[in-house]
Amino acid sequence: MERNALYDELTREGLSPTELFVTTPEGRRQQLIFPGAIVSYKQRRLPLHILASQPGSQPEAALNQSIQNLEYNISSVIRRLTVQTRPKIAFIEGHGELEDIELAGASKALSEYYTIDRVTIDGQISSLTQRTEIDSLNYRITNKYAAILFAKPTKPFNERDKFIIDQYIMYGGRVLWFIDPVHATMDSLQNADQTIGLSKDINLSDQLFRYGVRLNSNLVMDMQALPIPVVTGSLGGQPQTSFLAWDFFPLITPRIDHPIVNNVDLIMGHFTSTIDLIETPGIEKTVLLSSSQYSRVVNTPVLISLDILHQEPDQSLYRHPFQPVAVLLEGEFESLYSNRIPPEIADDRGIGFREKSDPTKMLVVADGDIVRNQVHLSQHRPLPLGYDQFTRRQFGNRDFLLNAMNYLCDDSGLIALRSREIKLRLLDMPRVRNNKIFWQAFNSIVPVALVIMFGIVRFVLRKRKYTSNTAS
Repeated sequence: MERNALYDELTREGLSPTELFVTTPEGRRQQLIFPGAIVSYKQRRLPLHILASQPGSQPEAALNQSIQNLEYNISSVIRRLTVQTRPKIAFIEGHGELEDIELAGASKALSEYYTIDRVTIDGQISSLTQRTEIDSLNYRITNKYAAILFAKPTKPFNERDKFIIDQYIMYGGRVLWFIDPVHATMDSLQNADQTIGLSKDINLSDQLFRYGVRLNSNLVMDMQALPIPVVTGSLGGQPQTSFLAWDFFPLITPRIDHPIVNNVDLIMGHFTSTIDLIETPGIEKTVLLSSSQYSRVVNTPVLISLDILHQEPDQSLYRHPFQPVAVLLEGEFESLYSNRIPPEIADDRGIGFREKSDPTKMLVVADGDIVRNQVHLSQHRPLPLGYDQFTRRQFGNRDFLLNAMNYLCDDSGLIALRSREIKLRLLDMPRVRNNKIFWQAFNSIVPVALVIMFGIVRFVLRKRKYTSNTAS
């Protein structure tokens, strides 16, 4: 009873149990362990998870990740306990963004470190910035949020909202843009074998172009792709399902050495587009994510057909490698509205118009679904961000989003720990088992033989020494 009560208490505290098989003289038995700790500070308590648990991952991979993230997890829990006020970030709404249930995974991940608001700009100049009156003629303007995030908007932005976003950036605001330049969904393929991917204009092209990138109206097809379940036949009247790689769902491998993507697993994309880099003075551009070596680009309007699943891909067509799909921009940005607004607005101290920004950062991703979590088909509950319920595999979308937000909000200490790489030198167990007798004999005989040889050599040398002394 006491043990069960302790188990219940640890579970309520947030620790997850793990089953462990232990070999004893009586045989193998199952044991329940809680690989973690409860950290407390000033009446606050948080769980510290030591063993990473990811659905579908191998035990060796989970162990490697646990060791790699141990220092980060400890520092993260201490930071969350000791921080007095968490930075505020905002999910922008009002332009057909993802629903709350589709952002539940992103919200849960970010809420551990940030206070999250949902903000509808709606033309309100004070929605992202606040104004403090200094005197009758002057105001001090500051940003309300450390960063804002756009999660797959589908409706056009009006110029007033764009101006407010632009001025938020000019005052040093950070932005994460997760945008789909092409409208294409799997829902259209539920009742038909094919659909058309069309360009989607949400009136942000000129703004992003001014900041240094262009989102292209195309789709990436990649041979390194997520398998999806497809009915390939029937047996006894029951449909037979197979998993086939769907080229429009690229699995993106981070290839650059950067804190945002270091040690991040494959990232799951859905109908991903490409990004062009525009020559912009004073802006440093870093391509964080790109397609694989075997990828191609198809321009809109594009026919999206399930028939390609049953065809052997023609590798000669996949000759557009490493297409940029996520770009980090850093520097001092020029306002989209420089030399475009009337003097009465530009000179209005209450508006506080700026033509050039403070040093700031933004991340542009040409795939809004990277921050969208799947919803369980039968239970209609949100799944963890990056988890695919069909392959039962956890991808790196959550870590990518969390690292990006940490980096943009200048949590450099945390992200440095997260991106630190520790390589485990694991033994090759099959080879160890196959050569077990050899190495046992080697370790038993060779040291003894070396000692005997050393003794013989020493004896011979001493004998020669004394023989020469006697002769002389």
